[in-house]
Amino acid sequence: MSPTRRISTPGDEPAAPPPGAEAFLPATRTLPTLQKAVQGCRGCDLYREATQAVFGEGMPDARIMLIGEQPGDAEDRAGHPFVGPAGKLLGDALRAAGIPGDATYITNVVKHFKFTRRGKKRIHDRPNRYEREACKPWLGAELELVRPEIVVLLGASAAQTLLGSSFRVTQMRGRILETALARYTIASVHPSSVLRAPDEDSRREARDAFFADMRVVADCYRALGSIRSARRPRPE
Repeated sequence: MSPTRRISTPGDEPAAPPPGAEAFLPATRTLPTLQKAVQGCRGCDLYREATQAVFGEGMPDARIMLIGEQPGDAEDRAGHPFVGPAGKLLGDALRAAGIPGDATYITNVVKHFKFTRRGKKRIHDRPNRYEREACKPWLGAELELVRPEIVVLLGASAAQTLLGSSFRVTQMRGRILETALARYTIASVHPSSVLRAPDEDSRREARDAFFADMRVVADCYRALGSIRSARRPRPE
């Protein structure tokens, strides 16, 4: 992999304690027990309108964890992350970069779909900081169990939740960041933003930039093959 300048990210101001999701995590924490327990989470009010909680999916020992904002309409109905149009674009970008499916685990910061109704349609509504902090214990448990060596933050909500509110994806996307999350951390836009581009030329440009970010992820993945040190130990 060609040398890439590593960038340290600033700390964020102290956040308020999570409102309550921690109380709903099971005593025995495995991915299956978490996936079952999350359906009973009442850590914030988003569960009231959502069809179901949507937990992460993928290989339990994945080297790459991709983290988005929240499930969308298609994900809320299906119960699986990234199965809508944005998920298809993400899959296309990963395949084009040469990242195998069995190397990834895909999840979201927020596990319930937040939306506003517009007629019969349910329109995505960005989770606020309170809701993101409320749900954060679920993501923390996923990170502890999967222990990814590469974390990919998709969109501002995911990046700011984990790297601080001052983090700007537009300025830092596609760069290798030094964080406590993983050996390599990379931020990019959420694939849904590519689909929302106003015209064909803008969508093509946004798509090319997103695919370029995933190639950086692929470079890091290939670099892991030359690193002889053992993976981080599982927590006791």
